[in-house]
Amino acid sequence: MKEYTPEYLEHIKEIIGVNDIDAARKELDGLHPADIAELYQNLDLDEAEFLYKLLDDDVAADVLMELDEDDRRKLLSDMPAEDIAKQFIDHLDTDDAVDIIQELDEEDRDEILSHIDDVEQAGDIIDLLKYDEDTAGGLMGTEMIVVNENWSMPECIKQMRMQAEDMDEIYYVYVVDNDYRLRGVFPLKKMITHPSVSKIKHVMEVDPVSVKADTPIDEVALDFEKYNLVAMPVVDSIGRLVGRITVDDVMDQVRESTERDYQLASGLSTDVETTDTVYTQTKARLPWLLIGILGGIGNSLILGNFEAGFATNPAMALFIPLIGGTGGNVGIQSSAIIVQGLANGSLDVKSSARQLLKEFGVGLINACIISLLVFGYNVFAFGASHVTTIAVSLSLFATVLFASVFGTFVPLTLERFKIDPALATGPFISITNDIIGMVIYMCISSALLVAFGYPI
Repeated sequence: MKEYTPEYLEHIKEIIGVNDIDAARKELDGLHPADIAELYQNLDLDEAEFLYKLLDDDVAADVLMELDEDDRRKLLSDMPAEDIAKQFIDHLDTDDAVDIIQELDEEDRDEILSHIDDVEQAGDIIDLLKYDEDTAGGLMGTEMIVVNENWSMPECIKQMRMQAEDMDEIYYVYVVDNDYRLRGVFPLKKMITHPSVSKIKHVMEVDPVSVKADTPIDEVALDFEKYNLVAMPVVDSIGRLVGRITVDDVMDQVRESTERDYQLASGLSTDVETTDTVYTQTKARLPWLLIGILGGIGNSLILGNFEAGFATNPAMALFIPLIGGTGGNVGIQSSAIIVQGLANGSLDVKSSARQLLKEFGVGLINACIISLLVFGYNVFAFGASHVTTIAVSLSLFATVLFASVFGTFVPLTLERFKIDPALATGPFISITNDIIGMVIYMCISSALLVAFGYPI
């Protein structure tokens, strides 16, 4: 991996500044597309465009896929549709081409497709655009080697050579029947060990792991992990082979999903990058901050109604942060475990009742331990029979138990309604548990103050 020091970047900028094409090509020669993409991210748009024009079409297409989505959009925004089609789309696999086209406006999509020379490729791209981008069909490509189960070995090898000419990577050779339904996988080793076999179907591996085109990406990723695959065939509803998904495509989706979940858990309403403008970052961060303010105002109203109780027993005000903070932390812990289980497939939403019961048991143990520890501290500080000692311990017990169950219930409910459960691991849980914790604390404290004969 190449490192770009300030001195090197300044050197590149000087070359661009004097339009030294030969020197610029020399610097780019031999660099990996990912390194070139990283270099572009350290340059102004005009400087990046100058270098981009010096690349051959194949390398330029690979670099384009390595660029950040925002940088890619900026680069393409000033290019004519015909140039995008000729310089990039024609040199990309169909799945990558679809990713690029999906990022553009619908009007630009149609114009770009009209300039693609390869009619078959254009047709494949149009077919792939019909699939939801969050399904296997939206992620798959159509470049693959396919042989018929009734072919002899010589015929199979001949067809494989012809099909492989236009492919960069060969992962598997898929075997289909006369109706193009997936029948098996042909191991390349069999070409050596069975050179005279009469038909491919006699040596193919039957029932390969496959996925339907409408399968959600999350399930596809779990299958890749479960079966340790580098590529997976995609079939339609009646088992016909329509494409293949490679592990690098899945990893990109997993990374994007992880980043999105992390940002949701951090209280960011949309996907943001460090390179985004002040306006974009503010727009993404402000909504949950405003909701947090509303939560704080709600807490202040709750506490305001207990003003007389604080005047009677000021020590109770000292434990407000403890009650709210503990409830928020417990809720986030519970929801994080559920979201993780839903993401990796170890938890099924159908087992909600069992999981709630389990979390109730965990919450009960945690509530007992935490409340007893705080009770022990308050015994030394106020005495065992003091209203503060009893109120804080009972409130902590109830708050921890509620937060445990609530933190489990919310993500399971969101998942059932097809809403990203990661939303439940962030500010929503923290703010809600903070408010509920205050309500519990005030209710228990008020009841105990009355029972102990304090005026409120």
